[in-house]
Amino acid sequence: MSWSNTPQHDARPGRTDGSAPSRRKKTTLVAAVGVGMVLALSGCNEDTDTGAGASDSKKKPTSGASKEQPSSAAPSAPSGKEPVIKGWQTQTRQKHHFRYDVPPKAEKWKVLDQDTSLSYTDKGGKPIVVMNGAATYREGGCASAPNPKAFGEAGKGQLATVGTTGGGKEGSLQENARNWAGNWGFAAYGGEEKKPKVTVSKAKPWKQGGITGYTATAKVKVTNRPSKCVPPTAVVHSIAQKLPDGTMHGWVIYGDQGVPNALTDAEMKKIMSTVRSTDG
Repeated sequence: MSWSNTPQHDARPGRTDGSAPSRRKKTTLVAAVGVGMVLALSGCNEDTDTGAGASDSKKKPTSGASKEQPSSAAPSAPSGKEPVIKGWQTQTRQKHHFRYDVPPKAEKWKVLDQDTSLSYTDKGGKPIVVMNGAATYREGGCASAPNPKAFGEAGKGQLATVGTTGGGKEGSLQENARNWAGNWGFAAYGGEEKKPKVTVSKAKPWKQGGITGYTATAKVKVTNRPSKCVPPTAVVHSIAQKLPDGTMHGWVIYGDQGVPNALTDAEMKKIMSTVRSTDG
Protein backbone atom coordinates (compact mmCIF):
# COMPACT_ATOMS: atom_id res chain seq x y z
CA MET A 1 0.00 0.00 0.00
CA SER A 2 1.37 3.42 -0.91
CA TRP A 3 0.19 6.99 -1.18
CA SER A 4 1.01 8.21 -4.64
CA ASN A 5 0.83 11.81 -5.84
CA THR A 6 0.30 13.11 -2.33
CA PRO A 7 1.06 16.83 -1.90
CA GLN A 8 4.09 17.97 0.01
CA HIS A 9 3.74 20.82 2.47
CA ASP A 10 5.72 23.61 3.99
CA ALA A 11 7.50 22.99 7.28
CA ARG A 12 9.27 26.30 7.80
CA PRO A 13 9.36 27.47 11.41
CA GLY A 14 9.10 31.06 12.51
CA ARG A 15 5.67 32.18 11.25
CA THR A 16 3.05 33.13 13.81
CA ASP A 17 0.18 34.49 11.72
CA GLY A 18 -1.13 31.18 10.40
CA SER A 19 -0.65 32.21 6.78
CA ALA A 20 1.11 30.19 4.12
CA PRO A 21 4.72 31.21 3.36
CA SER A 22 5.23 33.03 0.08
CA ARG A 23 7.79 30.47 -1.12
CA ARG A 24 6.94 26.94 -0.13
CA LYS A 25 9.62 24.33 0.43
CA LYS A 26 8.54 20.79 -0.34
CA THR A 27 9.42 18.12 2.21
CA THR A 28 8.77 14.40 2.32
CA LEU A 29 8.58 12.10 5.30
CA VAL A 30 8.89 8.37 4.73
CA ALA A 31 7.46 5.81 7.13
CA ALA A 32 7.69 2.02 7.09
CA VAL A 33 4.34 0.35 6.62
CA GLY A 34 4.19 -3.42 6.86
CA VAL A 35 7.00 -5.46 5.37
CA GLY A 36 8.99 -3.93 2.55
CA MET A 37 6.53 -1.10 1.98
CA VAL A 38 6.84 2.63 2.53
CA LEU A 39 4.55 5.63 2.58
CA ALA A 40 5.37 9.22 1.72
CA LEU A 41 3.55 11.10 4.44
CA SER A 42 2.26 14.61 3.97
CA GLY A 43 -0.58 16.72 5.27
CA CYS A 44 -2.50 19.79 4.20
CA ASN A 45 -1.21 21.92 7.08
CA GLU A 46 -0.70 25.62 7.67
CA ASP A 47 -0.15 25.39 11.45
CA THR A 48 3.57 24.77 11.23
CA ASP A 49 5.29 27.03 13.74
CA THR A 50 7.33 25.58 16.57
CA GLY A 51 9.44 28.76 16.71
CA ALA A 52 12.64 28.44 18.68
CA GLY A 53 12.19 30.16 22.00
CA ALA A 54 8.44 29.59 22.13
CA SER A 55 7.02 28.64 25.49
CA ASP A 56 6.70 24.96 26.25
CA SER A 57 3.30 25.52 27.79
CA LYS A 58 1.74 27.96 25.30
CA LYS A 59 2.87 28.57 21.74
CA LYS A 60 1.09 30.40 18.98
CA PRO A 61 0.74 28.32 15.81
CA THR A 62 1.78 29.58 12.39
CA SER A 63 0.00 28.43 10.46
CA GLY A 64 -14.88 18.07 -1.26
CA ALA A 65 -16.56 15.45 0.03
CA SER A 66 -17.46 13.02 -2.79
CA LYS A 67 -20.86 11.69 -3.72
CA GLU A 68 -20.34 8.58 -1.61
CA GLN A 69 -22.94 7.95 1.06
CA PRO A 70 -21.99 8.83 4.65
CA SER A 71 -20.73 6.02 6.84
CA SER A 72 -23.54 4.23 8.63
CA ALA A 73 -21.27 4.08 11.68
CA ALA A 74 -21.36 7.86 12.16
CA PRO A 75 -23.30 8.80 15.29
CA SER A 76 -26.21 11.24 15.40
CA ALA A 77 -25.41 14.91 14.91
CA PRO A 78 -24.32 16.91 17.97
CA SER A 79 -24.37 20.71 17.93
CA GLY A 80 -23.95 23.82 20.07
CA LYS A 81 -21.44 25.19 22.56
CA GLU A 82 -22.62 23.10 25.49
CA PRO A 83 -21.14 19.61 25.93
CA VAL A 84 -23.02 16.89 24.12
CA ILE A 85 -22.42 14.53 27.03
CA LYS A 86 -23.42 15.95 30.41
CA GLY A 87 -20.44 16.70 32.65
CA TRP A 88 -17.87 16.62 29.86
CA GLN A 89 -15.55 19.50 28.92
CA THR A 90 -15.89 21.32 25.60
CA GLN A 91 -12.98 22.46 23.44
CA THR A 92 -13.37 24.81 20.47
CA ARG A 93 -10.94 25.81 17.74
CA GLN A 94 -12.70 28.40 15.59
CA LYS A 95 -9.78 28.64 13.18
CA HIS A 96 -10.36 25.04 12.14
CA HIS A 97 -14.16 25.12 12.65
CA PHE A 98 -14.17 22.19 15.07
CA ARG A 99 -15.80 21.79 18.47
CA TYR A 100 -15.70 18.60 20.54
CA ASP A 101 -15.97 17.27 24.09
CA VAL A 102 -13.74 15.19 26.34
CA PRO A 103 -14.45 13.56 29.72
CA PRO A 104 -14.23 15.64 32.94
CA LYS A 105 -11.12 16.62 34.87
CA ALA A 106 -11.88 13.94 37.42
CA GLU A 107 -11.18 11.36 34.71
CA LYS A 108 -7.72 12.87 34.09
CA TRP A 109 -8.60 14.93 31.01
CA LYS A 110 -7.12 18.40 30.54
CA VAL A 111 -8.42 20.97 28.03
CA LEU A 112 -5.60 23.25 26.87
CA ASP A 113 -5.81 26.87 25.82
CA GLN A 114 -6.96 26.75 22.20
CA ASP A 115 -3.80 28.54 21.02
CA THR A 116 -1.45 26.08 22.72
CA SER A 117 0.39 24.02 20.12
CA LEU A 118 1.63 20.44 20.15
CA SER A 119 4.23 19.53 17.57
CA TYR A 120 6.75 16.92 16.51
CA THR A 121 9.65 17.85 14.25
CA ASP A 122 12.00 16.14 11.83
CA LYS A 123 15.78 15.82 12.20
CA GLY A 124 16.24 19.39 11.01
CA GLY A 125 13.82 20.79 13.56
CA LYS A 126 11.04 21.44 11.04
CA PRO A 127 7.50 20.51 12.08
CA ILE A 128 6.13 17.24 10.75
CA VAL A 129 2.80 17.76 12.50
CA VAL A 130 1.24 20.57 14.54
CA MET A 131 -2.09 20.74 16.32
CA ASN A 132 -3.91 23.17 18.58
CA GLY A 133 -7.36 23.42 20.10
CA ALA A 134 -6.18 20.38 22.03
CA ALA A 135 -6.94 18.22 25.04
CA THR A 136 -4.82 15.55 26.73
CA TYR A 137 -5.50 12.43 28.80
CA ARG A 138 -3.38 11.53 31.85
CA GLU A 139 -0.60 13.98 31.05
CA GLY A 140 2.55 13.15 32.97
CA GLY A 141 1.17 9.80 34.01
CA CYS A 142 4.18 7.94 32.72
CA ALA A 143 7.42 9.88 32.67
CA SER A 144 9.77 8.48 30.04
CA ALA A 145 12.90 10.16 28.70
CA PRO A 146 12.20 13.59 27.14
CA ASN A 147 11.52 13.52 23.41
CA PRO A 148 13.75 16.12 21.72
CA LYS A 149 11.42 16.13 18.71
CA ALA A 150 8.40 17.19 20.80
CA PHE A 151 7.40 20.83 21.29
CA GLY A 152 4.75 22.60 23.31
CA GLU A 153 2.49 20.20 25.17
CA ALA A 154 3.48 17.20 23.03
CA GLY A 155 5.38 14.27 24.49
CA LYS A 156 4.59 14.87 28.17
CA GLY A 157 3.65 11.32 29.03
CA GLN A 158 -0.03 11.66 28.14
CA LEU A 159 -1.85 8.48 27.13
CA ALA A 160 -4.01 10.22 24.53
CA THR A 161 -4.17 13.57 22.76
CA VAL A 162 -6.88 15.28 20.74
CA GLY A 163 -6.62 18.40 18.61
CA THR A 164 -7.16 20.23 15.33
CA THR A 165 -4.89 20.95 12.40
CA GLY A 166 -4.77 21.91 8.72
CA GLY A 167 -5.68 25.02 6.75
CA GLY A 168 -4.13 24.28 3.35
CA LYS A 169 -5.76 23.59 0.00
CA GLU A 170 -3.58 20.90 -1.53
CA GLY A 171 -4.68 17.33 -2.16
CA SER A 172 -8.09 15.76 -1.81
CA LEU A 173 -10.09 15.55 1.38
CA GLN A 174 -9.67 11.77 1.38
CA GLU A 175 -5.89 12.08 1.06
CA ASN A 176 -5.70 14.55 3.90
CA ALA A 177 -7.83 12.41 6.20
CA ARG A 178 -5.35 9.56 5.64
CA ASN A 179 -2.31 11.82 5.83
CA TRP A 180 -3.29 13.35 9.17
CA ALA A 181 -3.91 9.94 10.70
CA GLY A 182 -0.67 8.51 9.32
CA ASN A 183 1.49 11.54 10.09
CA TRP A 184 0.48 11.72 13.73
CA GLY A 185 0.96 8.01 14.20
CA PHE A 186 4.41 8.21 12.64
CA ALA A 187 5.61 11.39 14.35
CA ALA A 188 4.27 10.76 17.85
CA TYR A 189 5.51 7.19 18.11
CA GLY A 190 9.08 7.27 16.85
CA GLY A 191 9.45 9.49 13.81
CA GLU A 192 12.28 9.27 11.31
CA GLU A 193 14.81 7.86 13.74
CA LYS A 194 12.73 5.02 15.22
CA LYS A 195 10.43 4.43 12.23
CA PRO A 196 7.25 2.94 13.68
CA LYS A 197 5.24 0.71 11.37
CA VAL A 198 2.06 2.53 10.38
CA THR A 199 -0.93 1.10 8.53
CA VAL A 200 -3.57 3.57 7.38
CA SER A 201 -7.12 2.64 6.44
CA LYS A 202 -9.02 3.82 3.41
CA ALA A 203 -10.78 7.13 4.02
CA LYS A 204 -14.50 6.70 4.68
CA PRO A 205 -17.28 9.30 4.42
CA TRP A 206 -18.18 11.06 7.67
CA LYS A 207 -21.27 13.17 8.23
CA GLN A 208 -22.41 14.51 11.59
CA GLY A 209 -22.59 17.71 13.60
CA GLY A 210 -22.59 19.93 10.52
CA ILE A 211 -19.46 18.24 9.14
CA THR A 212 -19.43 16.46 5.79
CA GLY A 213 -16.03 14.97 5.16
CA TYR A 214 -13.92 11.86 5.64
CA THR A 215 -12.41 9.82 8.45
CA ALA A 216 -9.41 7.50 8.48
CA THR A 217 -7.66 5.32 11.04
CA ALA A 218 -3.96 4.60 11.47
CA LYS A 219 -2.68 1.64 13.46
CA VAL A 220 0.85 1.94 14.80
CA LYS A 221 3.33 -0.71 15.84
CA VAL A 222 6.07 0.88 17.93
CA THR A 223 9.50 -0.44 16.98
CA ASN A 224 11.53 1.06 19.83
CA ARG A 225 10.44 0.64 23.47
CA PRO A 226 13.24 1.89 25.76
CA SER A 227 10.88 1.80 28.77
CA LYS A 228 7.47 0.54 29.86
CA CYS A 229 6.18 4.07 29.33
CA VAL A 230 6.47 3.55 25.57
CA PRO A 231 3.42 1.60 24.34
CA PRO A 232 3.72 -1.42 22.04
CA THR A 233 0.99 -0.10 19.77
CA ALA A 234 -1.13 2.99 19.20
CA VAL A 235 -4.16 4.09 17.21
CA VAL A 236 -5.03 7.36 15.48
CA HIS A 237 -8.41 8.53 14.14
CA SER A 238 -8.87 11.61 11.95
CA ILE A 239 -11.81 13.60 10.63
CA ALA A 240 -11.28 15.92 7.67
CA GLN A 241 -13.59 18.69 6.48
CA LYS A 242 -13.41 21.20 3.63
CA LEU A 243 -14.62 24.77 4.11
CA PRO A 244 -16.28 26.96 1.45
CA ASP A 245 -12.99 28.81 0.87
CA GLY A 246 -11.36 25.54 -0.21
CA THR A 247 -9.19 25.07 2.86
CA MET A 248 -9.13 21.66 4.52
CA HIS A 249 -9.05 21.14 8.28
CA GLY A 250 -8.55 18.10 10.44
CA TRP A 251 -9.51 16.76 13.87
CA VAL A 252 -7.22 14.07 15.27
CA ILE A 253 -7.23 11.78 18.30
CA TYR A 254 -4.29 9.49 18.98
CA GLY A 255 -3.68 7.21 21.93
CA ASP A 256 -1.37 4.62 23.40
CA GLN A 257 -2.54 1.02 23.37
CA GLY A 258 -1.39 -1.99 25.36
CA VAL A 259 -0.58 -0.03 28.53
CA PRO A 260 -2.54 0.48 31.77
CA ASN A 261 -5.37 3.04 31.56
CA ALA A 262 -5.22 3.24 27.75
CA LEU A 263 -8.41 4.44 26.09
CA THR A 264 -10.56 1.69 24.65
CA ASP A 265 -11.87 1.84 21.11
CA ALA A 266 -15.34 2.54 22.51
CA GLU A 267 -14.02 5.47 24.56
CA MET A 268 -12.30 6.99 21.52
CA LYS A 269 -15.42 6.58 19.41
CA LYS A 270 -17.50 8.22 22.15
CA ILE A 271 -15.25 11.29 22.00
CA MET A 272 -15.48 11.27 18.20
CA SER A 273 -19.27 11.24 18.48
CA THR A 274 -19.14 14.74 20.00
CA VAL A 275 -17.20 16.35 17.12
CA ARG A 276 -19.17 19.14 15.48
CA SER A 277 -18.75 22.26 13.40
CA THR A 278 -18.42 25.65 15.09
CA ASP A 279 -20.78 26.95 12.40
CA GLY A 280 -23.73 24.96 13.73
